Amino acid sequence: AQQSNVTAYGATAVAIISLEAFAGMWINAFLVCVICTAWVKKKTLNSNEKILLLLGCSRFCSLCLSWVYYFLSIIYPNYLYVHTIFQLAIFFQSFFTHCSLWFSACLCVFYCIKIANFRNRFFNYMKVKIDRIVPWLFLGSGILALAVGILAYDIAAKPHCNNRNSTAQGNFWKGKIKMDKHFFPSFFLAGFEYAASFMAVIFSAVFLLFSLWRHKHKMQTNSMNSLSVEAHIRAMKSILSFLVMYSINFVCLVLEMVYVTKKASHMTFLILVFRYTFPGVHSLILIFSNPRLEKALLKILP
Repeated sequence: AQQSNVTAYGATAVAIISLEAFAGMWINAFLVCVICTAWVKKKTLNSNEKILLLLGCSRFCSLCLSWVYYFLSIIYPNYLYVHTIFQLAIFFQSFFTHCSLWFSACLCVFYCIKIANFRNRFFNYMKVKIDRIVPWLFLGSGILALAVGILAYDIAAKPHCNNRNSTAQGNFWKGKIKMDKHFFPSFFLAGFEYAASFMAVIFSAVFLLFSLWRHKHKMQTNSMNSLSVEAHIRAMKSILSFLVMYSINFVCLVLEMVYVTKKASHMTFLILVFRYTFPGVHSLILIFSNPRLEKALLKILP
């Protein structure tokens, strides 16, 4: 009876996670396809579209790899917990997850610098140079994500070095729990990246909100000011929605550190449910905050 309950729990969990993962992959694939189509037509992309393109690609890859990893760990664990395959799965999953994290933070910073209005020499310099700075932000994001991926790969390799039999049938959970003892350096670096990107999002939201408040007080009744306020509000909706979801995501990271050694824990499952929901829902918000993407989406919906 206990075995059947575990099997039913695993089947239900796989079904829910699969539904969320495929929905998120479809949304991000749509985002990437629309931007690539515009790229082919215009032969060029602006900085905002470049960030959205890389964000959509990283989220699609992250969801795809995470779903494959979760599916195999529940249904066919013996095919996953073998040398090299396990380490590569952990490496690419960590790399694309943190790429998505940093690209989304870059998007918030880009919105803030492009839209906010402040009489500050440094801020005005950043506004002029932001398009040239964006490629360097991509490079920095990739390096930070790569650092987490390499550390995760090294940590995942330790149990296999210590115990070659840890992946034998009926014994893979023992190897997994041994690996949990080495998780803390990885969580420290990942937590630092979450905190740094979280602070970037908070400052972007605060600066945009303050800029909107100042602009509304000085606003006149001409159309250009109205369009500027509309741009502020559209960016604020996107950043504030991301701020709320990002806050919950940060809490989930902390809870994951607490429940990392709990096998089939209900809290672990709830954390997974939100973390699979986050990439799709936020990308959907970005689509509806962009008039061209929203129009393209409404065309294909019934």
